[in-house]
Amino acid sequence: MTPTARRERFRAHLETDRCLVPASIFDALSARIAEDLGYEIGMLGGSAASLAVLGAPDLMVLSLTEFAEQARRISRASRLPFMVDADHGYGNALKVMRTVEELETAGVAALTIEDTALPQAFGQGDATRLLSLDEGVGKMKAAVAARADPSLVIVGRTSAAGVTGLDDAIARARAYQAAGVDALFLLGITSRAEVEALADAVSLPMVMAGPAWRTMSAAELASHQVKICLRGHPTLPAAVQAMHATLKALRDGAEPASLSGLASKELMAQVTRRADYERWTADYLGPADG
Repeated sequence: MTPTARRERFRAHLETDRCLVPASIFDALSARIAEDLGYEIGMLGGSAASLAVLGAPDLMVLSLTEFAEQARRISRASRLPFMVDADHGYGNALKVMRTVEELETAGVAALTIEDTALPQAFGQGDATRLLSLDEGVGKMKAAVAARADPSLVIVGRTSAAGVTGLDDAIARARAYQAAGVDALFLLGITSRAEVEALADAVSLPMVMAGPAWRTMSAAELASHQVKICLRGHPTLPAAVQAMHATLKALRDGAEPASLSGLASKELMAQVTRRADYERWTADYLGPADG
């Protein structure tokens, strides 16, 4: 499946009357597992990518090149349309353009650009700082202008609701809609009333994360334009726990045959697409001698 075909599938979902929870993916195998389980879309979070590539927390130490390469590996290995967290676009509006170019080339279906002031500044502590509205609009316009494939979904993201309040979140959502983004990602939404206020203020499909999804059913969220609902990124921590337990058991003297929780040979063959490689071997390498 071509990148454009995956993007068209992602766009088609945004036009449905459903709210989906995407698969939290972080590498080729996690994307294939999600695809095999029937997930319709995936999400590569910045925190998951930083852990998978660097073994580091999400503190903006992962470079654009590293992030795009991880996205490319996932895109190559799976047919799953997936969205990526492109953070602040790795710099100013010109860097946003470069970010869109790199991630589009990597095959992603959608990407988010946020208006958070990143990376963390000296003396900032844990406080979240937002860009000015004008700078945020400039980044959104740059992202839209930079894409070569019009099917690539550009998602404008803001944390304003939890930082400067709902009124500012609405103002930013309206401004980013006017700037030409295809969808909006709103963080910090905590109540049904806030969801309803945003749905009344803008006409674009929305992505949400946080407590709001606990207050409304998937059908109710979809009826208020929320088409994607993120529920964190538990997949990689689950993998870390499984690896930790397995390595500890082996270090403590357990025999490999006694370990529990290992993927079967059948599952490993499925996620590695072994049957395809066996067919290609027979077709292109010829019969084995003897």
